[in-house]
Amino acid sequence: MAFVKKENKQPDKHLEIVLRSIGHQVLLHSKDSTSRVLPVKTVNDNTYRISFENTFGFTPDTLMSIVHQQLAKTDRLEGYTVSVNDCFQNQTIFAYEVNTSNGDLKPCRGREQKKGCYVIEISFPAKKSFPYGWLLLAFIPVALAGLYLARRRAGISEPRELIEEKVGESLSNRTEPFPAIAAYKKLGDFVFFESKGILSLHDETIELSVKEVKALRLLASNQNEVVGRDLLMKEIWEDDGVFVITRNVDVLISKLRKRLSADPSVKIVNVHGKGYKLIA
Repeated sequence: MAFVKKENKQPDKHLEIVLRSIGHQVLLHSKDSTSRVLPVKTVNDNTYRISFENTFGFTPDTLMSIVHQQLAKTDRLEGYTVSVNDCFQNQTIFAYEVNTSNGDLKPCRGREQKKGCYVIEISFPAKKSFPYGWLLLAFIPVALAGLYLARRRAGISEPRELIEEKVGESLSNRTEPFPAIAAYKKLGDFVFFESKGILSLHDETIELSVKEVKALRLLASNQNEVVGRDLLMKEIWEDDGVFVITRNVDVLISKLRKRLSADPSVKIVNVHGKGYKLIA
C-alpha cells in the first residue's frame, strides 16, 4: 500500500507559506511590522490555524480581502470558511464563508474589531480521493504474471553463463569513475563537514554543536546573502517546537564568529534590522 496517498499532519509547504503570508498582511494592516506570525498548525485534515505573537485589531472587510488575494495563489479559492477566535475564551469573534456553489455568507462586515488576542482558522472542503488501494490490488496479479513471463523468456533466450559474461565485459570496459558526492563545503581556509558537525582548518578540527551546524549550514548555503533572524529562529528552534527570542540568535552567531576567527577572510556580518550575512 506504499502508493496509497496519506494526509500529512502538517500543511504542504506552498500552502503553509500562503497562510503565513495572510498572517503577515493582517499584522501590517494592524500597523504592526515587528511582531511575528507563529508556526501554522493543523487542527484537522482540512483546517489550519494561524497564531500571532502579539495582540492586534482588524477590520472584517480588510481580512476578507487579504485572505482572498492570498488564496488566489493556491487551488483552494473555490470554497473555504474563515473564523477569528478569541485566544482565551475560545469564542468566535468573526466568521464568514465563501461557497461558489451555494453562495457566500459574509455577515458583520464593516465593524472594526478592537485589539485582542486572536487566532485565525481557515477550513477547506474535504477533497475526494481516488481509490488507489483497489487499483493497486487489481494491478498486483498482472505485475506478477508479467514478471513470471519475463523471467521465462530471459531463461530461454540466453543461458545464465552468457548473461554473466556480458555483465562482466560491460563492467571491465567502464573507464569513467562513478561521480563522488561532495560531503563538505569550503569557507575560506575552513572546510565545513555538515554531516559530521565539524570545521577543519589545516591540522585543527573544531567540533560544532547541533545548533551551530544548523546556523552555519543556513549561512553557508546563502553565502554573501542576508539570512533573516526569523528564518534562523524557525530552522534552528521553532521546527523542533521551541520558541525563542532574537537574543538567542545573536548569542549563537557570536559563538560561530569565535569558531571562525582563525581565518580573517571568513566573516559573519550583522545587517541591521534584517539578519546576518556570511562573507568568505
